[in-house]
Amino acid sequence: MAAEPVISTQSSLSRRSVLRSASAWLGGNRLGLVVMALVVGAGAGLGAALFREMVFGATWLVTGHDQFGQQGHAASAHLPGLGIWFVLVVPVLGGLIYGPLIYRFAREARGHGVPEVMLAVAENGGRIRPQVTIVKALASAITIGVGGSVGREGPIVQIGSALASTLGQLVRMSESRLRIIVACGAAGGIAATFNAPLTGLFFGFEIVLREFSLDALVATSLAAVTGDLISRAIFGSAPFFAQIPHGLSVTNDTTYLLVAVLAVAAGLIGIGFKTFLYWLEDFVDELWKGRPEWARPAVGGVALGVLLLAVPQMYGVGYPVMNNVIGGHVVVGLILLFLVSKVLATSLTLSIGGSGGVFAPSLFIGAMAGMAFGTLVHGVFGSAVGPPALYAVVAMGGVFAAAAQAPLTAIASVAEMTGNFGITLPIMLTCGIAAGVSKHISYGSVYTTKLLRRGIDIEGPKTTNVLQTLTVADAMQPVSRSAATARLDSSQDAESDRPGVTDEQWERLAGTVTDTRQPQELFSDETLEHALRQLALYGPSGLPVLSDDREHVQGWITRHNILDVLTQTVQSSEQSFERGALAADFGVDDPSLVAHRSSTPLTGYEIVEITVGANSPALGRRVDEISWPPGCLVVAVTERDAPVTSSSDRILREGKRVLLLAPVGPRPLPRDPISAPTR
Repeated sequence: MAAEPVISTQSSLSRRSVLRSASAWLGGNRLGLVVMALVVGAGAGLGAALFREMVFGATWLVTGHDQFGQQGHAASAHLPGLGIWFVLVVPVLGGLIYGPLIYRFAREARGHGVPEVMLAVAENGGRIRPQVTIVKALASAITIGVGGSVGREGPIVQIGSALASTLGQLVRMSESRLRIIVACGAAGGIAATFNAPLTGLFFGFEIVLREFSLDALVATSLAAVTGDLISRAIFGSAPFFAQIPHGLSVTNDTTYLLVAVLAVAAGLIGIGFKTFLYWLEDFVDELWKGRPEWARPAVGGVALGVLLLAVPQMYGVGYPVMNNVIGGHVVVGLILLFLVSKVLATSLTLSIGGSGGVFAPSLFIGAMAGMAFGTLVHGVFGSAVGPPALYAVVAMGGVFAAAAQAPLTAIASVAEMTGNFGITLPIMLTCGIAAGVSKHISYGSVYTTKLLRRGIDIEGPKTTNVLQTLTVADAMQPVSRSAATARLDSSQDAESDRPGVTDEQWERLAGTVTDTRQPQELFSDETLEHALRQLALYGPSGLPVLSDDREHVQGWITRHNILDVLTQTVQSSEQSFERGALAADFGVDDPSLVAHRSSTPLTGYEIVEITVGANSPALGRRVDEISWPPGCLVVAVTERDAPVTSSSDRILREGKRVLLLAPVGPRPLPRDPISAPTR
């Protein structure tokens, strides 16, 4: 009988050992990354399917229909006594539910969600709180169900990414891999939601991860494919917009000129949508200042209800309305009304604290703009320039490309979701021009602007790629005025017959010549990466920086100049990391309390810092002369106030600091801390 507890303990230890080994393999092995990508893709696919049904269920519970709005002014089948006036009531009731839910459990679930995922990847090592998955799903389903004019993609990105982050943290993935897995969650969710694996892949790369590596490409591709396969098994393989004509094509080259004009307009509309969204959010913030945030959605729901009463087609996501418009069943005047109303309805829903995405509204706005434009040009030029539906489809991608400044995702989404791969060229043309117009006019996308308003610029140059982003002009030192104004004579080449200055003449003038070499050309607009390579190969003591016409010396650059710039960048980055961590943890009451808490702590150890004082028994001793407690490792000793690698013969002077990696808990100290006699 006494042996049973021993056997049970050994079995428990064995299971924990197996779990630790499996966790280490999943978190650190390349094949483990593949397995995690498949698991995350499947989880995101199932999550997308579940969330879709939650949205349908919430909408049905309120209206008696899976989707609502396309009927126009119609009463709720479940609230017949209220007639068409029910739209004034349900946004308020819904706000009373999801407002406190978001405020109490996960404040980062408010809004469209994608910026929070981008911030977690860029500034928080891919860490997202687990409760975001549940809170975002519930809050977004309720928001859309009670009439919020937002999309499903933002919530499913945040849901899939939060699920991926939770699984990655469970297996103790490194930050670099955790960031990839979070992008996998977004890719799998988007692919499953829209039956669009390429869109999921590009969304994960272009918008969430924002960098390229082979490991990330493989993992994100697998997650997108897995998520899409899950979706196809549940909902079928038809394109997401199955009712939009699939045989669209360009039969006249004049169409491309019209598409280019539409692309510029789509770019401006995308910028206008983003600008109005954040203007209205600022306006509502000012109105609501000092009042409880949990009540904001309910009170703001009154304004949303009034808008829905005026234009009931804005209820919910709006895909059925978009299908009706592209099908040619709505006149131009009403189409333009829908365009303006969607901008207002989406901005209002998010400004009052609702939860939902901006991807679907961008597609809706683009479809309205393109359909109106297509109807007009079709009336002017006839059928030769193509049907109005062609322009509606390409403008869907154009407005999203401009709003999100993500042309690759926009191209893939429109082609896959409508099944119109035959018009890939006009889609590419529209998305490219629209994104270019947006980037030229406005800094920041509809996603990154939300972060810019918190002081976080994830698009700015990072310390990790500063050599590629900073130029020679940022690091070079100026030369004297006489040297800067002197004109170089490029005709003096190596074969010139003109006499040069001899070593003897140099010695009589200034000193002994120790080295001569051919100078390498370097210009102020070249990157520091290029400059560092030139210095390593051709200029150990520095190189001249020339003007563009090669006639003047603008400055002189050395490796020390580059190191100085890197040091300044690192120092400024430390402040940026601090701001980023605080912003990423804004969902808690006091982010400063958790920003410096270890996200993946080394279990069982702590870092101990000891300062050697005037009366310290270790003063004047070597590191190896001290009998450190069992298990303690001396990892560094300060040298000129900077920690350097410890060596056993380093002498401990007054003021020096010793850094140890020590086991947590009581540590028995030796009776004699000095293990060797003084030498």
